[in-house]
Amino acid sequence: MMDVKKILSQLAHHVNANARLCWRGRHVSTAFLLVSGQEQFLVTLHNGCVQSVTTGIFQSTDWRFALHAAPETWATFWQALPPPGYHDIMAMLKFKHLKMEGDLYPLMSHLLYFKDLLASVRAKGAHA
Repeated sequence: MMDVKKILSQLAHHVNANARLCWRGRHVSTAFLLVSGQEQFLVTLHNGCVQSVTTGIFQSTDWRFALHAAPETWATFWQALPPPGYHDIMAMLKFKHLKMEGDLYPLMSHLLYFKDLLASVRAKGAHA
């Protein structure tokens, strides 16, 4: 199984190296929580680039919205070619593999950016 901490440690590199993705998110400066089982990761964004990914226990005042899923769900989502229902955060929400909470305005108003941001660390392979 994939190690979520290891995957997220590569997020800044993958996002910040993608000039087009950073440009698309140029109006996004926020922090969100990605929860994998009991582990919490605070992802801080500034002008579309990943400023930091930190692990810990965070207060609701530290983040705008949170994405909760089991470690197995994130591992499936980050496969090179994820199966239907795991290929997209909205599909994971629809099939109840993912729970969202908090102020969803930044997420929904920049949905394609966040979808691509999270998918940027997918394993390379079948569709690369």
